[in-house]
Amino acid sequence: MRAAVLYKPDDLRVEEVEHPTVGPGELVIQVKGCGVCGTDLRVIRGKKKRGVHFPSVIGHEIAGEVVERGSGVQGFQPGDRVAVVPVISCFQCAYCLRDLENLCLNRRAIGYEFDGGFQEYLRLPEVAVRTGNVMKIPERLSFEEASLLEPFACCVNGSQRSNIPLGGMVVIIGAGPIGLMHLKLAKVFGAATVIMSEPAPLRREAALQMGADVAIDPKETDLQQVVTEHTDGIGADTVILAIGIPGLVGDLAKLLRKGGTLNLFAGFEEEAEARLLCNIVHYNQATITGSASSSRFHFQQAIALVGSGRVQLNDLITHRFPLEEIHGALQLTMEGKGLKAIVVP
Repeated sequence: MRAAVLYKPDDLRVEEVEHPTVGPGELVIQVKGCGVCGTDLRVIRGKKKRGVHFPSVIGHEIAGEVVERGSGVQGFQPGDRVAVVPVISCFQCAYCLRDLENLCLNRRAIGYEFDGGFQEYLRLPEVAVRTGNVMKIPERLSFEEASLLEPFACCVNGSQRSNIPLGGMVVIIGAGPIGLMHLKLAKVFGAATVIMSEPAPLRREAALQMGADVAIDPKETDLQQVVTEHTDGIGADTVILAIGIPGLVGDLAKLLRKGGTLNLFAGFEEEAEARLLCNIVHYNQATITGSASSSRFHFQQAIALVGSGRVQLNDLITHRFPLEEIHGALQLTMEGKGLKAIVVP
């Protein structure tokens, strides 16, 4: 079978590898779709090192069909349609015991420690099957859409931590796939007004088509003024930073009304720092928060929202690539062209 194997940073080769054999407690799935994520780019460039080993197959936004079941596996059989929760928690550390399994001290991940989805067939380890990290998906959900459940589950976590009030006003910075997922969730969670800030015309147009009330180019329009006009000078209930630019944090905090929440959702470089006025937090009782990854429960919620039709993710997919053209998918993602790229082995 074919796989994209990472031998070292910036050395990704599509080549013939041995077909995986199923062991006790394991599953082998045929990968039907694997989304390309910014984290994949960080791994390939060598910027993300924790848990990464060489050679390895990366890719963690995975959906597929069960083709083999190991001895002792219950609840799955060949033909089952599944999506994969890539973060495997220990369920014993201080954070897991406080219902924060996404922050597990001993977390392992499919796509980092274990081989991921940029290959035709994937063996899912016994620990992932046993802990419920493989979830069945509804028939109405396409494999391509299901491959977006992983980033969408992360956004579910982020939205819940963003304190979006019913009838509230939300500002989202960045209208890439993540920002647009936050837009969809903000509307589902009851926001009356969502303002998107995005310099790329195609993405601004996509935001408007997906339900944004306002989409501005921050290079040409003063976001502070727009928020002021839409809130009678009070400010936004929630601001979500969906791009990893720490220099924006101080100005975004100024957009909040008293009691508002700023969520630093995007990942940042290792030593990234931000400056903000402390009195915005103190006198305005502002909340500055973040959100990392997702739990199995967030993943279940994501399946329910998409599987019921409450949220559509197919419109985020603008490019599809065969495995042999994975470098094109990675380049497109790096350049920020289109929206979401999917590799279909």
